[in-house]
Amino acid sequence: MTSWTLLPFLAFLITTANAAADTKTYIVHMDSTRMARLSDTDQGGSKQWYESILKSVAESSSSSSSSSQLLYAYETAISGFAAKLSSEQLRSLTKVDGFLSATEDELLTLHTTHSPQFLGLQIGRGLWDAAKLHSDVIVGVLDTGIWPEHVSFRDTGMPAVPPRWKGACEGGTNFSSSSCNRKLIGARAFSQGYESAVGKINETTDYRSPRDSQGHGSHTASTAAGNPVKKASLFGLAKGSAAGMKYTARIAVYKVCWRLGCANSDILAAMDRATLDGVDVLSLSLGGFARPFYMDNIAIASFNAVQRGIFVSCSAGNSGPSPSTVSNTAPWIMTVAASYLDRSFPTKVNLGDGQAFEGSSLYSGKPTEWLPLAYRETAGGKGAEYCTAGTLDPKLVKGKMIICDRGLNSRTDKGLQVKLAGGAAMIMLNTENQGEETLADAHILPATSLGASAAKAIKRYLNSSGNPTASISFRGTVFGYRAPVMAAFSSRGPSLVGPEVIKPDVTAPGVNILAAWVPVTAPSLLRSDHRSVLFNIISGTSMSCPHVSGLAALLKSVHKDWSPAAIKSALMTTSYTVDNRREPISDISSGFEAATPFAFGSGHVNPERAANPGLIYDISTVNYLNHLCSLKYNSSQVALFAKTKYTCPRNVHPGDLNYPSFAVLFKSGARNTSVTHKRTATNVGNPMSRYRVLVDEPDGVSVIVKPRNLVFGKVGEKRSYRVTFVALGGSSASTNAAFGSIAWVSGRYIVRSPVAVTWN
Repeated sequence: MTSWTLLPFLAFLITTANAAADTKTYIVHMDSTRMARLSDTDQGGSKQWYESILKSVAESSSSSSSSSQLLYAYETAISGFAAKLSSEQLRSLTKVDGFLSATEDELLTLHTTHSPQFLGLQIGRGLWDAAKLHSDVIVGVLDTGIWPEHVSFRDTGMPAVPPRWKGACEGGTNFSSSSCNRKLIGARAFSQGYESAVGKINETTDYRSPRDSQGHGSHTASTAAGNPVKKASLFGLAKGSAAGMKYTARIAVYKVCWRLGCANSDILAAMDRATLDGVDVLSLSLGGFARPFYMDNIAIASFNAVQRGIFVSCSAGNSGPSPSTVSNTAPWIMTVAASYLDRSFPTKVNLGDGQAFEGSSLYSGKPTEWLPLAYRETAGGKGAEYCTAGTLDPKLVKGKMIICDRGLNSRTDKGLQVKLAGGAAMIMLNTENQGEETLADAHILPATSLGASAAKAIKRYLNSSGNPTASISFRGTVFGYRAPVMAAFSSRGPSLVGPEVIKPDVTAPGVNILAAWVPVTAPSLLRSDHRSVLFNIISGTSMSCPHVSGLAALLKSVHKDWSPAAIKSALMTTSYTVDNRREPISDISSGFEAATPFAFGSGHVNPERAANPGLIYDISTVNYLNHLCSLKYNSSQVALFAKTKYTCPRNVHPGDLNYPSFAVLFKSGARNTSVTHKRTATNVGNPMSRYRVLVDEPDGVSVIVKPRNLVFGKVGEKRSYRVTFVALGGSSASTNAAFGSIAWVSGRYIVRSPVAVTWN
């Protein structure tokens, strides 16, 4: 997992350096129907309106307040602008005709060779058949930028850029307009919000341009749409042909993330521009705190992108396994969890008393010799158990294998501190809360991570032996592991702000993913590490998100007339919930017990089945707006999405959203209480078809489906049905949640929707 995925999935409020002027950056939503009649209504027209508003509020405020500063005038992402305002100016702004709301800007955090094969994609077959690999689909990636010279982004053999493309290749530090090509067709950088927060970008550590200095953006872009590259590997590990999910797609990069994070105002500006440029898919491996959709600017901007036919894929977050940590939960966003492949990079740790444990590491050297172990007081002073800077005593650790507890500093930094103090090797131990998840890291000395159960055994051995010793051997790349398995770090549902919809939506490969890297950043992310690689292996929902972004691009090229909701439905209803041992998908955080839809959503994506799902659940803009009405949002809050006044219909219910899954809410102790959901399925399979329903009832709930058969006579025909969920009460309903499914079956088609019932 990258260093930024180690950070808590937090956001913090942006303030400017000028505290005396009390200025902050705000994202301001306006009712565009109130815009004054100007000579034109394009970008210049709205910008002039915003500038005139800011001028008026500046003039009405006291002379001690600084003048307001317009950072961005948004055209599609939202109806409004980003500006630096004093608190007095903000108060004046709230009185302006057309003002809807204002939120402080914030910094959000950033949340492959084998994964195509694991997903069932094969060169020359199915979705990777040459006839289906059109090159006109454009994937927009919002991240840390891109390394344009990388082999994954060459344009050899690609046709001309689609004429509908309206984007640009913007120059800057070590990046010119000629850096783009027929593969990387657009690149822009957005930094005004970030620089308003933390000051001017230091160009000695980052590029003030679309060039990627961190590696994360190049990694995600190549995962979604990178070229096939033979013999790709990291130090010989994970060796094979690396390819993006839609490797013939065009890439447009929007750099919105810098050293300390990603400013919301910059993200909105990038989404605004990407929509106008003509992208088909937007991939965002970033996020912040979950909040009501009317306060979530990414949710609002995504709504407008989806309304224009753009598929939006976002990472679920890396705050698992705690419940209700999932972010990016708006129903029009595809929210992606992370799970394991069947490939690992195992190590074997042998103890002097004969015990042996399996760990994980990307170190690829020879096995260590038998070395004496040192830990805590035998390794240094206070804090030595975490191996942070200055805690290890060189006299105690020289030539030894040092045991470090996970936490406080990065995993690779622990190895650095051991090496600086003269240690020969390192074993990193999980706490009980971190469980058995052992993530592979590119350590700079022989090192491995071990799970919580091994940690307990090793500490018992340390206390019982007068001369504890250990050795580590590195087994390289090994296939055949149980998979998929849910990653412990992957954020979980139920959603705190939208429990009426199951989130995340699906899971995809997100652990130990090999993809493109930048030569200026070491694979360990340590500044003292001077190793340079073309590919790196990292983990996070940041890695699973672009997998789904690329798969959406594949489906878009096959089904050009499908809406984002249709593509999303196909990926959800065809996903699977069993692993390669034909057992339910398990959760590593619970000792491999069965995972639930609050971990994996509908299941693990299955792209070949998604290309021909049989039925889809489509959702219109009006459906989404009515769903917001059902959440009791007021007219001003719904207007943020509609960009105009919207009259909510009467008696709308959250269960009427035509979503491909069912989230059912009952009050605690409910008995003989019923909730009815309505769905409409569209036939995209055999013209003449008959589907029968199969129901797996959640514990404590009776499920009644009417009708029990759906009969279609042509492609595109729609059929509606109702599902009534009845809480039976009693001991079976005493738990907080129960799960089941509803599936429509016709021949080879199985159109499955998970059911999650919660009692609050």
